[in-house]
Amino acid sequence: MDDSPTGREAMEFDVVIVGAGPAGLAAAIRLKQLAEEKGGDINVVVVEKGSEVGAHILSGAVLDPVGLDRLLPDWRDMPGAPVETPVASESFRVMGASGSVPLPVFAMPPMVKNHGAYIVSMGNVCRWLAEIAEGLGVEIYPGMAASQYLTHTDGSVRGVVVGEMGYGKNGEKKASYEPGMELLGKYVLFAEGVRGSLSKQVIEAFHLDADSEPQKYGIGLKELWEVAPDKLRPGHVQHTFGWPLKNDTGGGSFCYHYADGTVALGFVVHLNYKNPYLYPYGEFQKFKTHPEIAALLEGGKRIAYGSRAITEGGFQSVPKLVFPGGALIGCAAGFVNVPRIKGNHNAMLTGVMAAEAAFDAIAAGRAGDALDAYQAAYDGSDVRAELKKARNVKPLWSRFGTLLGGVALSGLDLWTNALAGFSFFGTLGHGKTDAEATEPADKHKEIDYPKPDGTITFDRLTNVAFSATNHEEDQPAHLKLKEASIPIDVNLPVYAEPAQRYCPAGVYEIVTEEGGGNPQFQINAQNCVHCKTCDIKDPSQNILWTTPEGGGGPNYPNM
Repeated sequence: MDDSPTGREAMEFDVVIVGAGPAGLAAAIRLKQLAEEKGGDINVVVVEKGSEVGAHILSGAVLDPVGLDRLLPDWRDMPGAPVETPVASESFRVMGASGSVPLPVFAMPPMVKNHGAYIVSMGNVCRWLAEIAEGLGVEIYPGMAASQYLTHTDGSVRGVVVGEMGYGKNGEKKASYEPGMELLGKYVLFAEGVRGSLSKQVIEAFHLDADSEPQKYGIGLKELWEVAPDKLRPGHVQHTFGWPLKNDTGGGSFCYHYADGTVALGFVVHLNYKNPYLYPYGEFQKFKTHPEIAALLEGGKRIAYGSRAITEGGFQSVPKLVFPGGALIGCAAGFVNVPRIKGNHNAMLTGVMAAEAAFDAIAAGRAGDALDAYQAAYDGSDVRAELKKARNVKPLWSRFGTLLGGVALSGLDLWTNALAGFSFFGTLGHGKTDAEATEPADKHKEIDYPKPDGTITFDRLTNVAFSATNHEEDQPAHLKLKEASIPIDVNLPVYAEPAQRYCPAGVYEIVTEEGGGNPQFQINAQNCVHCKTCDIKDPSQNILWTTPEGGGGPNYPNM
């Protein structure tokens, strides 16, 4: 341990990994496996901004085990593996206001079927992977937010700063101020997940997205329910699209039945929606009033809530993965397959690929260069091939809607890719960013959402309490405005300030004096569940999501 020129203590490792999700933990485990296989040792550290591993992990999730099979071939025989509910049945339904129409599963493209997959809590899977990693000698530091990355004089990445804390709301250092620590590595792997704050900076600094389409996103909202025993169907997977979303708004629902008496119920809204009055959280709550969904939840109990952005750009939006001194892995780069609603397996696989490239580079005496072998491995991988087959689904939905037109065309495209390896459409582009897709409010009508009943539907702040979100109150807001005047001077008159609606945690409010005058933009940063939607959807791109003090944010159980 040495002191850096900044006065911070510095620790040196072979590989520094930012984020203890499936990609970061897979990379850490694979590095240690290689050291055991080939002799010698390698020093690996993983930093995690959540209070514990899994605290910030939110996913559906139906897990394709191919990633686990590659990382831990004998995982099925390992004790404690929280992968216990195989998919036993599945359905796809088009929802109307009072009923639904099933789609024939046998006619669905093979890619979207879930045979051989497992219904899991990815938070628990990551906790289990962390135990394995630590058993192999990986150092894992939870509650340590990586707030900036560090570079050498030649611009190559050399490490990150973690654990800086002790600023008051006024921005001044408190008596408890700690400058943090520099974790330095021969290579730094960014595994922060969707719209990672440092990953975003690295992509911009190294122009990694210069040759790719804009990344696209959705917002996923999820509740975990205990349901009546007679309504539980262990291993059942249901996906729907349609009501309450209109044809021009992408999205749909998922409902996964665990074997322990709980059901994961979720709703996804694609963030390229045009109408600034749309309220994704309201759409989710409205969806639960559907007769079929309400019948499932009746007599049950909501036990957890959370929200997270999802990468949806797919094949054509994946940036260059490597740069001097580091690489992007997992959802930091965006490997979600949209029609499959899956990305965790690809996160693990890319973590493994990057680990193998980093290990070989270090064994050869290299450091701080680009891990071109990782880029080459991805370019020739099943991950890329899978994403390529699904590349036109999102653009077709965006152009033709998510009902018959878009679904039929995307189904055709998936079938031609599966059977013949080609697409009639070539490779379609995404065009606008999700922020640019937002249209002025005067082009749209306000949407009326029913008031929550407190039994099946809930208001946002009540639900946020079920995410166990907490932040140290005496710290600067981690949600920063580039220009303080824009929310009131631009976003409110032009877009009816959509931040009050797209945020799933009630972070943003327009507060007025009695009589409705003198509107002010209020940020309730303590409510933030770290979904990153504001950083993505703000039409003026004026909100910057940064890391709060380590350990802040949600503390998701079994999500």
